[in-house]
Amino acid sequence: MALVTPDIGLIIWQLIIFLIVLFILRAFVWVPILSALKAREHQIEDSLRAADNAKEEMEQIKADNEYLLQEARIERDVILKEAKEEAVHIVEHAKAETSDITSKMIQDAREAIEVEKKAALTEVKDLVGSLSIEIAEKVLREKLKDDKSQKALVDKFIKDIKVN
Repeated sequence: MALVTPDIGLIIWQLIIFLIVLFILRAFVWVPILSALKAREHQIEDSLRAADNAKEEMEQIKADNEYLLQEARIERDVILKEAKEEAVHIVEHAKAETSDITSKMIQDAREAIEVEKKAALTEVKDLVGSLSIEIAEKVLREKLKDDKSQKALVDKFIKDIKVN
């Protein structure tokens, strides 16, 4: 039983040794452990803040990307609209130009036909006149073959002429 009941001197020595060990632990072990824990705590807090900052930056980048994508879509739509309008304008211009060219060609063709028509009419008139003269010459030669016919024709012309 002596081992189970401690003596006062033993308790005091154990208390002194405990305090010395506690002082040594506090001086050499406890402070470095606590400072290491504090440093670790600060490092974790800094890492959490960095993670939050990175998350915010990612959200900002995502928002910027969405904005740029939206702007690109708007710009694409504007470019497509302008291209369609330009295509319509080019087609209308081409139609108008084709219409003008066609009208000019038709007008030129009409003028050429009119010139050819006048030339043909002039040629026909010349031919009719020439044929008429030839026919009249042949008829007169036939009628005026002999002198008697010629004298009768001259007398007829003289009668037709009225002398004043």
